[in-house]
Parts: sequence; structure tokens; C-alpha cells
Amino acid sequence: MSELSETFTIRVNIADRYYPLKIKRADEAKVRNAAKKINDTVFQYRKVYSDKDAQDFLAMAALQFVTKLTDLDEGEGDNKYTDFLQDINQKLEAALEK
Repeated sequence: MSELSETFTIRVNIADRYYPLKIKRADEAKVRNAAKKINDTVFQYRKVYSDKDAQDFLAMAALQFVTKLTDLDEGEGDNKYTDFLQDINQKLEAALEK
């Protein structure tokens, strides 16, 4: 087994909770970058919606990232799920504003 394909355990902080993950060494930077992007997005939602809990922020971050991923997978405007996901996103944002 090459050094780059060996797995090892890292601890990743997501929304102030630590998660042990067993990953390939070659994927460490990618996983840490993904966790940073999630935390940055959660932080942005925390600034806007200070009265909500971490679950709300994580749900919104997940929806935002999956919407972007879906756009990339299917091409913007061509995805039949994009309108559905955007509708859910608008409804969640409205609920968070209450």
C-alpha cells in the first residue's frame, strides 16, 4: 500500500463539534477544506440569525452546498431539482427569519 493511499484518523471540527474521520492521507486537505467551508457558512448564518441553533445553521449550509453541487452536476438552469431546492431554501430562510 503506498503512503498516499494509507488511511488515518483525523478530528474535524464542524459547528463546534469534533468528529473523528478515517480518511486517505491524500484526502486530508480536501476534507479539512470542506470542514472550513461548512464552518464559514455556518458562521455567516449565525451572524444573520442569532436566535437559531446549530442544527438550523447546518441544515441551511447543507442545502446551500447541495444546491451548488446539483447546479454543477446538471448545469445551471438545466436541472429539474434546482427550482425545488431553491424553493426549499427560500422557505427555510423565511422560517429562520421568524
